[in-house]
Amino acid sequence: MAGRLPAVVIDNGTGYSKIGYAGNTEPQFIMPSAIAVKEMAKVGGKRRAAKGLDDLDFYIGDEALEASNYAVKWPIRHGIVDDWDLMERFWEQAIFKYLRAEPEDHYFLLTEPPLNTPENREYTAEIMFETFSVPGLYIAVQAVLALAASWTSRQVGDRTLTGTVIDSGDGVTHIIPVAEGYVIGSCIKHIPIAGRDITFFIQQLLRERESNIPPEQSLETAKAIKERFCYVCPDIVKEFNKYDNDFTKWVKQYEGVHSITRKKFSVDVGYERFLGPEIFFHPEFANPDFMTPISETLDNVIQNCPIDVRRGLYKNIVLSGGSTMFRDFGKKIQRDVRRLVDARLRLSEELSGGRLKPKPVEVQVISHQMQRYAVWFGGSMLACTPEFYQVCHTKADYDEYGPSICRHNPVFGAMV
Repeated sequence: MAGRLPAVVIDNGTGYSKIGYAGNTEPQFIMPSAIAVKEMAKVGGKRRAAKGLDDLDFYIGDEALEASNYAVKWPIRHGIVDDWDLMERFWEQAIFKYLRAEPEDHYFLLTEPPLNTPENREYTAEIMFETFSVPGLYIAVQAVLALAASWTSRQVGDRTLTGTVIDSGDGVTHIIPVAEGYVIGSCIKHIPIAGRDITFFIQQLLRERESNIPPEQSLETAKAIKERFCYVCPDIVKEFNKYDNDFTKWVKQYEGVHSITRKKFSVDVGYERFLGPEIFFHPEFANPDFMTPISETLDNVIQNCPIDVRRGLYKNIVLSGGSTMFRDFGKKIQRDVRRLVDARLRLSEELSGGRLKPKPVEVQVISHQMQRYAVWFGGSMLACTPEFYQVCHTKADYDEYGPSICRHNPVFGAMV
């Protein structure tokens, strides 16, 4: 046990992948989940990926986005792997080129989105055991890892694997209720608004107002403004008034450099600062097909869960992912959900004619330092425990029983 090399933790997201070794507080590499491949001409109406030595000629992450004369692909869509050949090549460079690891020497912990299909787990097991010959593999649900990561923000005595996870990354947002380490699959809600949508919304606002942003840099400018200046406001009308009354106090300046002419340009950042993240609470601003605010969706998710776990789910609402990092994001959700819960309790008291006095429901939204990489950090914590090696599926098991062993991954008992 003492001489064993640390496990490798890989968290593949729609927008970004986080890879690193267990025991660290941050991933060693954070890169776009993109891969750039050389494509040959069409043969029989289909584009073929190049074969032979060209098979090794590809880039991943930031290198992929910068590579010219290559086709850039995104193998993960809405959190679920879309192209397994490309995913295998992505992992290949992540392990050998970035981590410089020998996969035969390390156990692996991979993450999966909620409601991932058992077939996908089998494909993952086949690639890991057949191609990379890893000694052991554990596939963990992202929401459970995010709950484990939230323990860093609270007293150790209160470790629980019951809670509601708001997981919002670049490409997708999920609200996932977890009871005793098991995801309540029938109650998961998917929200079609995430970091990328906020970036597009800010880009649109800037495009309508600012004329001096180079068109080819408008997206990265919007992304930088989102990450640097945006925050969540308690009341949108008051916020508009605040800016209108003293514009110079609240407006920020973004300085950029034109990528071709190398000339500097500056952008005034005004209403975008609070309007960007506001689309979580007023989705109709950006998506006319979806009208339910995130706080209301969260309340509906918990109300759909079994009645005996609802108090635990309200008490432990955990934020995870880069798009939950806006200032006061958790505070606003906590305030809105508390209002909905209190209104429901008042109504039930009125309907009973004052005979029933409901016990107040505690609503608590937990923010913590590890929020941005919560899933990866949770995996890093768990892959350090001795029990991790006992619950892993081993190469010997795989050789005897086949990939179906990875359809089920037991929840750690010693985690709590």
